[in-house]
Amino acid sequence: MKIEARQVEAFIKKPNAAIRGVVIHGNDDGLIAERAAALARSVCEDLKDPFRVVDIAGDALKGDPARLADEFGALSLMGGRRVIRVRPAGEETAPALRNLVEAPAGDALIVIEGGNLGPRSALRLLAESEDTLAALPCYLDSSAALEGLVESAARGRGLAVEADALDWIVDRLGGDRGQSRSEIDKLLLYKEGDGTKAVTLDDALAVLGDTAAIGIDDVIAATFDGNLPALDRALDRVFAEGGNAVQLVRALQRHADQLHLVAGHAAAGGSLEAALFKARGLPRGGPVRQRFERHVRSWPLARLGAALQAILGAERDCKTTGYPDDVIARRLCLALASSARSARAAR
Repeated sequence: MKIEARQVEAFIKKPNAAIRGVVIHGNDDGLIAERAAALARSVCEDLKDPFRVVDIAGDALKGDPARLADEFGALSLMGGRRVIRVRPAGEETAPALRNLVEAPAGDALIVIEGGNLGPRSALRLLAESEDTLAALPCYLDSSAALEGLVESAARGRGLAVEADALDWIVDRLGGDRGQSRSEIDKLLLYKEGDGTKAVTLDDALAVLGDTAAIGIDDVIAATFDGNLPALDRALDRVFAEGGNAVQLVRALQRHADQLHLVAGHAAAGGSLEAALFKARGLPRGGPVRQRFERHVRSWPLARLGAALQAILGAERDCKTTGYPDDVIARRLCLALASSARSARAAR
């Protein structure tokens, strides 16, 4: 069963009792984690309860595809419904999910954090097609969604956000829900200490001017712009602050995936403007939108395909070669930026 965007919040608060398992997927890792935790709490408020909450790595199910069905049927020693969290999960989880569908009886809820699954993913297709399963999408926040996120968080603390501050904050935040919440919470915590009730542009500049402006989004911008000096500075900042190299590589993949999707629609016979209009998850305007449009115009479809292959290779290298992850990620960014710079010089 597909969960439509308008149904997500209601479903998370009170999932259908007939649903055995939920596959949460999309290109926003932060939102996937947030919604998975909220869904799990709808069954058991304390996610550290060892009797009612079980954590399983997706690759552990590859060698034991019967385990999900077994966990589904097991009873808690202390009573109460159980929740089984599978994370991270990929295609190796599909056989176990099929066994869950065919299990005779049980009461647990299986919550699977599936990452960025394509339309042809066996895991996603199974969740979308079975009545006892659900597929819940999580895509990068648009400007409108970010505005709502900022204003809702501020209202929860008895604060308002001035219009110019709201515009600036939304422009600085990336599309990842987890990163956005972290930055918003930091700003509101700062604001609670000064005794006033409105977040101003000065407040936003004071708190987010350094940390939100230089990060993974800046690495993405500099990489696809071919701006080598800016890329070097942004990478230094990300890794100096403890940035995760695999997270950075996946962020590059999400950006390249979205560029490839829009470029593919345009190449299939539609105009680029029409493809941009139909694209999901893009802000309506501002620097982030302008950056995306700049990238989709400067990266042709064939070069995006090659970039995606390089990105996938880098993630594989991070997991298998034993070389330092930050070195692999930096090498990838520099290669992509050099490609963008050479292409620009040739025009």
